[in-house]
Amino acid sequence: MKKQGHPPYQDILFVDSSTGFEFVCGSTLQPKEKKEYQGKEYPVYRVSVSSASHPFFTKSNQLIDSEGRIDKFMKKYKKKDEPAVEAVEAAEEVDEKAGKKGSAKKASTKKK
Repeated sequence: MKKQGHPPYQDILFVDSSTGFEFVCGSTLQPKEKKEYQGKEYPVYRVSVSSASHPFFTKSNQLIDSEGRIDKFMKKYKKKDEPAVEAVEAAEEVDEKAGKKGSAKKASTKKK
């Protein structure tokens, strides 16, 4: 195995940017920022969501969308969805008209 094949593994201080929650975990990340935590200096990596701010772990119903992913998704699929909705509505109208004619025939055959 090559000696220079893997990045160095070290403890890193992860900081949740939305709540300020801090925790230390091992990683191969190489951040340049450093901060002292519990008497020891660690490299700092900032995360947008952690267990302290994610709704699943906090049991809250609020929705976190710090990067605009939901808006991007809605814009992307709204254009494709509009023609499909119109086609479905048109098909339903045709089915309703056909259903009325078919129900009249069924009613006339049942009376005999």
